Amino acid sequence: MGQVVTRSVAWLTLVIAILCGLKPDIIKTGAVAWLFLAALLLVLLQLVPLPPAVWTLLPGRGPFLESALGAPPWRPWAIVPWATMNAASSLIVPVVTFYLLSVLNDDERERLPGILLGMIFLSALVGLWQFCGFSFNHPLVNDTDGSVSSIFANRNHFALFLAMGCLVAPVWAFSGQQGRHWRAPVAFALVILFALTILATGSRSGILTGLLAIGMGLMFSWRDIRHAFRRAPPWVFPVLVVAIIGIIALLVLISIAADRAESINRAIELDPGEDMRRRGLPTVLAMIGAYFPVGTGFGSFDPMFRIYEPLELLKRTYFNHAHNDFLEILLDGGLPALVLLLVALGWYIRASIRAWRADPAYYGLARIGSGMLLLILVASVFDYPARTPIFMAIIVIAAIWLGQGASRIALRR
Repeated sequence: MGQVVTRSVAWLTLVIAILCGLKPDIIKTGAVAWLFLAALLLVLLQLVPLPPAVWTLLPGRGPFLESALGAPPWRPWAIVPWATMNAASSLIVPVVTFYLLSVLNDDERERLPGILLGMIFLSALVGLWQFCGFSFNHPLVNDTDGSVSSIFANRNHFALFLAMGCLVAPVWAFSGQQGRHWRAPVAFALVILFALTILATGSRSGILTGLLAIGMGLMFSWRDIRHAFRRAPPWVFPVLVVAIIGIIALLVLISIAADRAESINRAIELDPGEDMRRRGLPTVLAMIGAYFPVGTGFGSFDPMFRIYEPLELLKRTYFNHAHNDFLEILLDGGLPALVLLLVALGWYIRASIRAWRADPAYYGLARIGSGMLLLILVASVFDYPARTPIFMAIIVIAAIWLGQGASRIALRR
């Protein structure tokens, strides 16, 4: 039901924006617009009906043809059309996000990191409420009772959201902070809060993305941090760095000793034989081989996996995704999706190198965007965050920040 509400609000927002006369500036989004358009067209193309003579030539379609009665009908590229229609419908969220971002000016864009940080903080408060033993079952999301997942259905997605807070907070605190020295202690407190909450989620991938986010956040804001302490004695800065690392390490050790670091506990107690991701991998690879190079259609993993699911993998719950989004994209979209993915990764690497080599004072948003996309790429090796509405929107935001490069003014709000 959460999807119904989200998509309905997105459509309503789009209609209101158009009626208000907001004119998007697609040109300034650069390559992001073309990549987004190609992804959208690829999903829609899978819904175009094909004549039987063409459809039968697609790999893996034989068993479905034999089950048909009478003359073979025209069928779309996607084997499960309703699932692909649902996938296409979900793209209204990034479409509206792209539309709204393209009408913002530089001043408005540079307020977004603070807004995003506030959203992550509020989400962390809900997670802490759950961690303290209070029940919070989202009425519109199929979450698991008793898990620390905040407003998300998946604790890995919640941990990734918190990791993004660890990335954004240092940059928000120190980039062009004239007259805003209060941000430094606030950012430090937020990073500690987010890091400890990640440990409480029980997400093993959250540990990796959290550490990576903290490292990138410090790297992106390192010059600004040193500049903030330029008038202090030389020994103050290294002592402060050691003290901060020591405080974080001490709090983590206390969390472990108090048996509150559920993520670390799950990593230690992991039984590879019971890990469904690894057990299901051979089946997923077999499916990719059976349907390559055209794929099965976006959104079709669940019903298609049930066809190939071996008896030893049957259990009371179902395997909803491959839990490796790169493999699932290859299964869903085949060779065209693989080519588009490689083109997008090539653009990302090139734009990131440009942002990392440039002046951080004017490429602050670009660096944040690069770091956010990297976190999602890493998390996608173990899960499927890019298939959720909030991370669809975040991917669009991060890509536009990265694609637009230098801001007209330094990041300061």
